[in-house]
Amino acid sequence: MKVLLLTTHLNTGGITSYLLSLAGGLISQGHQVFIVSSEGTCVEQFTSIGAKVMRIDIRTKSELSPKIYLNVSKVRNFITKHSIDIIHAHTRVTQVMAHFLSKRCGIPYLSTCHGFFKPRFSRKIFPCWGQATIAISQPVKQHLVRDFGIKENVVHVVNNGIDLKLFRVDVAEIKQELREQFQLNDKIVIGTIARLSDVKGLDVLIEAFRDVVGNDPRCQLVIIGQGKEEAGLKKLVNDLSLNDRVLFLPVIEQTHRMLPLIDLFVMPSRMEGLGLSVMEAQAVGLPVIASNV
Repeated sequence: MKVLLLTTHLNTGGITSYLLSLAGGLISQGHQVFIVSSEGTCVEQFTSIGAKVMRIDIRTKSELSPKIYLNVSKVRNFITKHSIDIIHAHTRVTQVMAHFLSKRCGIPYLSTCHGFFKPRFSRKIFPCWGQATIAISQPVKQHLVRDFGIKENVVHVVNNGIDLKLFRVDVAEIKQELREQFQLNDKIVIGTIARLSDVKGLDVLIEAFRDVVGNDPRCQLVIIGQGKEEAGLKKLVNDLSLNDRVLFLPVIEQTHRMLPLIDLFVMPSRMEGLGLSVMEAQAVGLPVIASNV
């Protein structure tokens, strides 16, 4: 089978990690995988496992963006050229694009919902969920059925998973290297890996850390990630006089290789479908504190 995966970008993140595992699994079973997306730091990881990537600029947060409709013809030609059998969309924007492509090309599409959606009017009048919908957890399925009226038998729960082989590393050796690199040898490192957005609750983590470091000055907070809230979070750190106690690090292609740096992993999200970062932290043996969402 020839499968087209649609997503808005291939930068480091939860959806990209999911797609990399999915593409690898499909290819290992003899399927051909094609990806249509904007540019991203992880493109080479997909091509290295045998996926064919078409790069077009569809990175937008609005399902009404002209980028979607101006690129439909390009993607349709790509589908025709490669005789694609099915389309699998992974963001709201690509769900809408997949809907139009399905109609024009006469092939089915499905979508995976990686979290919770705001119940906007446009999502109700233009549902675009596909002939089947995958929810990454039972709460996400309940949300789709309750808030968007999707028929329960159309939504299938397929929980997120990770490739455990990636985490079979010498944690002690990597920890020592990272501790020396970031000069954290004598610290108790509390850390997280997340997109720097409001929904991830990192402001709550920073405020809680102020109390923690007051009780034990050996503690250091490490936040690995990038996003639109970065400036605001750094201002909060400054306002709380924690500049020498909080370290911000950018994401790298294989972010999970930073996990051994951490002693205690925290996921303070306000909303979460099924966080891959928590499973990855547990895979290297880290204790985890997570919000009850």
